[in-house]
Amino acid sequence: MSFLKAEKRTFYRERITAKDLVSFPILIKETDLLIFADTLLKDEAENSVLIYRHQLEEYILKFPYFLDSLIPLALNEIAPPIIKEMLRSALLAQVGPMASVAGAIAEFVGKDLLKHTKQIVVENGGDIFIKIAKDFTIGVYAGNSPLSNTLGLKITPDITPVGVCTSSGTVGHSLSFGKSNAVTVIAQSTPLADAAATAIGNLVSEKKDIEAGLERAKSIKGIQGALIIVGDQFGAWGNVEIVSI
Repeated sequence: MSFLKAEKRTFYRERITAKDLVSFPILIKETDLLIFADTLLKDEAENSVLIYRHQLEEYILKFPYFLDSLIPLALNEIAPPIIKEMLRSALLAQVGPMASVAGAIAEFVGKDLLKHTKQIVVENGGDIFIKIAKDFTIGVYAGNSPLSNTLGLKITPDITPVGVCTSSGTVGHSLSFGKSNAVTVIAQSTPLADAAATAIGNLVSEKKDIEAGLERAKSIKGIQGALIIVGDQFGAWGNVEIVSI
């Protein structure tokens, strides 16, 4: 069963590097991950992806509206943990639960792999789960904005594990009602960062909307920081350390 829309483009991955870590891709149906770990964990990662995809597919078979809803759904305490986290994140961000799916898979797979490695970076279409021992910089791809690949977010070990997720109204195939070049959110919960990036991105269509987008970020419980890029302008709020790259 296919439940994920086409992944965001991954041509920017050539700009992702992590010194001293082993990198490897995982591609299973629509799930397209790039993983960095202390050692090669391809078998473990594939098994983890299959488990969570199966849980999602089975849940959607029972509750088809979970796939297409654009509004939050009620919590289901007997659902698998990944489903409960998606439902919780959607409620906090006030979006449909599938807005958090990429972040959810990144985090749940990443936490599984932490049983075998001390450091992990799981990138899933621009949504990233991170647990690192050294400073790590994430470059922000913002499509045709002149700021694209010129700004990065510095992630320090003390705030990890953490999720860093990006939504765009101009890049990729993910549903957005806005036209921002990039909305990047930092949160302890990667599914929440993913859902929040969508919610904030829905509000931002022009440069003048950046401030409203940041106000929306402040209102979502659990968000640590946000960066919004529209054209040649950007705004940031919270625990966001911006660096030039």
